[in-house]
Order: sequence, then structure tokens, then C-alpha cells
Amino acid sequence: MNISPEHKTFLKQAEKIAFDETHREKIRFNISRYDQAVEKGKGMFKNLDLARSRAGFLKYKIINDLDKYLIQFEDHFTKNGGKVIWAKDAKEAVREVLKITEAHQIKKVVKSKSMTTEEIELNEALQKNKIESLETDLGEFIVQQAGQKPYHIVTPAMHMSKTDVAELYHEKFQTDEKLSPEELTLYTRHLLRQKFQEADLGVSGANFLIADSGAIALTENEGNGMLSMSFPKVHIAIAGIEKIIPRLEDLDLFWPLLATHGTGQNMTVYNSIISGPAREGEKDGPEAMYVVILDNGRTRLLAQERQRQALSCIRCGACLNACPVYKNIGGHTYDTTYSGPIGSVITPYLQDQKTFKHLSFASSLCGKCTEVCPVNIPIHELLLVNRSDAMEKGYYTYFEKKTNDVSTKALLSRKMLDLVGGKIKNKGAKIFVEKVWGPRRSLPDFADKSFSKQWKEQHKE
Repeated sequence: MNISPEHKTFLKQAEKIAFDETHREKIRFNISRYDQAVEKGKGMFKNLDLARSRAGFLKYKIINDLDKYLIQFEDHFTKNGGKVIWAKDAKEAVREVLKITEAHQIKKVVKSKSMTTEEIELNEALQKNKIESLETDLGEFIVQQAGQKPYHIVTPAMHMSKTDVAELYHEKFQTDEKLSPEELTLYTRHLLRQKFQEADLGVSGANFLIADSGAIALTENEGNGMLSMSFPKVHIAIAGIEKIIPRLEDLDLFWPLLATHGTGQNMTVYNSIISGPAREGEKDGPEAMYVVILDNGRTRLLAQERQRQALSCIRCGACLNACPVYKNIGGHTYDTTYSGPIGSVITPYLQDQKTFKHLSFASSLCGKCTEVCPVNIPIHELLLVNRSDAMEKGYYTYFEKKTNDVSTKALLSRKMLDLVGGKIKNKGAKIFVEKVWGPRRSLPDFADKSFSKQWKEQHKE
């Protein structure tokens, strides 16, 4: 098996970004602000471990009974006047959305933040069909104007400084290149307000699908989600099958955990529950509402006895902020919708394991991702399971196999380790390891004598 083009690109980008001091400074600054807020936010819990255990148990129980809860959601949402559309993959989801735009003669779309719509590349599909699609979350709007994908699950423009954004706005909108963050935000608000009024369709994701109410729950900090759902005549929510929760009361557990671990807040500013289109006598809300429930590889992940637990993820982004690898190579290096530790677990199943198996190896396995997860997903253990599965399926190169075989045999034999001196070991490392070690790092030198030999010489008695 040859190394995939995606793997080659990953290695090239990782090597470049990891040694970009400017990038590292921006990420460290932004994540340090997040760390301070989260540490403070966690103080609201009397027993955080208990809350995490309950949330993790409930989500995992739901994952094992997905069919039951999804059917319950569809039944209630339909009774509320909405329509559920099942999509097996990204192409089918996009096709169904385009059918809706054609039926309602949609020309302008406003979108609230949604990683699921990024997953199916909805913006690109709408634009190809000459439909204007505009991101209304500030971070998403910024990266859209920059022609980029989101850098982070929660903080799309984390990799950009206030100077970067001011320069981008100057280039795109001819604003003063020295505008402050407050001024940039006000400019964006003024621009988007007109777009909300003109839009025919509002598109959102869903943080949770509530089975017993047939409703979606959306949490945000800017109000753009509420405007995207209430101004246009049509609203489409797109969500993965794993977003389901059994009861409305369960939000009492999940909303604070999501807010605290996502941004460090006790609660996000706007928390909405939408159960369907506007009813008779209601002034706000769309005339028609659809929920597209997406599979797109999730049932492949569900079929894995161990890795299915990753479907419990509530997309708080905490594991990304904790991960030493993510902090060094950045979100765009992964070249996937879901980056960081959780992305490395789920992407090989949402897309293709043979192509993206390298992501499961892009981890130090320090366990910090597991430690910070609000729903107790053992992420670093699942990365190991992914690695094992990839090896069992033969997804490795000849060089990787031989290197592993030789090193395993040598490391398990004290006799072989002591057989040659440091000079020969250094020459061997230079031939076989130096290229993999990278051009910016120096190989450590082996001692002339192994620790075992030195120990025996010093303790002859």
C-alpha cells in the first residue's frame, strides 16, 4: 500500500505550520483565553465529574437506541407541522435542499453556524446553483470572506488575529485597515441585518434533536441563529443522526456542559427550542420548516463496537483546545470538517479509513482529550483502537511494516540492544530514522554504552 495523497499533504502542512512562530503565537494566545474562561466556568458545577458521568451514560445509551428515538422525533416533529427528510450521504442531503430551494423559488440564503453544513459543502452547492449563501456567525463570516474553511469546531477564525481581520475587511469592503474589533463587529452587524431582511431561506444546524418534543435545540452567542430561523419564510435544519436526546428536560444537563466546555460560559447567550413552522396567530417564524437528518458514514461508525462511543460527542471543541498536536499543527492541516482528537477518531469512518487512517496516528496519546471531554468519551483509547483496526486491514506501507517488525524485535531483546555500540546505532538511526524525524529536528545521540551495561559495570557486586 502506498501513502495516500491526503497523508502526504498532511505531513507537508504539519511540518510547515508546526514551525510557524506567528501562527503558534496566535493559537497560544487564543487558547489561553479559552482556558482561563473554562476554568472559571467549571466552578458552577458542584460535582462536575458526576455531571459528566451522567451525560456520557445518557448519550451512550441513546446511541445504542438511535432508531427508537429518531422515529419518535420524526413522529412529533411531523405533528408539529414540519417535515423530516432522511439523507444517507452528503449528495442526497444537498439534492434534497436544492429541491426545497426550487420549490420555494429561493434566491438568497442566510446560515447560522453549522459544522454539518460544512460537512456536506452546502455553500458550494448553493453557489453553483446561483443562490447566494451567506454565513452569519461572525467567525464563519470572516473565514467565508477569506475563502477558507473553519479552523475550529467552535471558533472558526481562531487562527486569525484582530489585525488579520482588519486587513481582510479593508481588502473586501474597503474599510479602514485600523478598525478595532468592536468596530469590525458593528460593521458586520450592519451588513448582515440587511441580508436577514432579504433572505428567502434560513439554514441552521441543531445542537440537539429532542425526541419527545419533536423540536431542535440551538445554542449560540450572537443572535444570528434566531434571526436566520425567524426572518426568512423557510427554515431548514441539518443535523447528524447522533444529535438526538430523549427528553426536553435533558437540556438541563447538556446545555450547561456544552456552554462551559465550549466557551467557558455558565450558559450561552441565546438558547432556542424550535418545534416547527409558525402556527396560526404567531408573528414570528417560518412558513415552512424542514429537518434533514444525515447519516453520511455515521452508521459505519455505529457498527464499530468501541468507536461508536465517539458519536456521543456534543461538539464543544474542548479536546481540540487541550490537544498538544492540534495546538502545533493547527485546524486546517487536518483537511477535514472535524479536526483535532475527536475528528481523528470519527473521520476515518465518516469518510474513508484507508485514506484518513493517518489522522489516528497524529496524536501523542497523552490522554488530555479524554480528561476534558464533557461526555466522558475515552478519545485517546479510541485512537488506539483505530490504529489497531487500520493495521489489521493492512493499511500500512511496506516500509512501515518492516520498521515496526525490526524495531519490535530489537526492543524486546536486551541482547540485541547491547550487541552494538552507540556509534553504530547513531549511523543506523541516521540512515533509517533521520528522514522521518524531520529536517528541522536533530536526532538525539545514543550513548556509547547502554544503560544496562553501565548499570552492570557500576554494580559488579
